[in-house]
Amino acid sequence: MNVAEILDVMTRIYERPVAATITALAMLETAGLQTHVVDAAIGLSAGELHARHYDRKASPLSMADCIALATAIVLQEGLATSDGPLAAAAVIEGVDVLSLRNSTGERPPT
Repeated sequence: MNVAEILDVMTRIYERPVAATITALAMLETAGLQTHVVDAAIGLSAGELHARHYDRKASPLSMADCIALATAIVLQEGLATSDGPLAAAAVIEGVDVLSLRNSTGERPPT
C-alpha cells in the first residue's frame, strides 16, 4: 500500500514519470529498503493504530500511514518519514524515527 502511495504522489503531485519512480524504488531496495506484504496481522494492527491515534485536525493519519507504522512495529524496525503526525504516533508507539525533510525542507519533530 505504501509503495502505491509513493507511486501516486510522485506521479500525480511531482509529475515524475512512473518508470522513473519504479526505477528509484528498485534502487532503494537494492540498497536495503525493505518492503513487506500487508498480512492480516499488520492490517489489524494498522486499524488499531488508526483508531488510537487519528484525529481529523490534530493527527490526520491516513490508513497508509498506519500500515507503515504497523509494519515497522511488526518488523521491529525504525520508520523514515517526513510526516509530523506519523512521526509523533511512531514515537508514542516506541518506534525509532528517521526524520526526513518534507517538500518545504522541514523535518518532523521526534
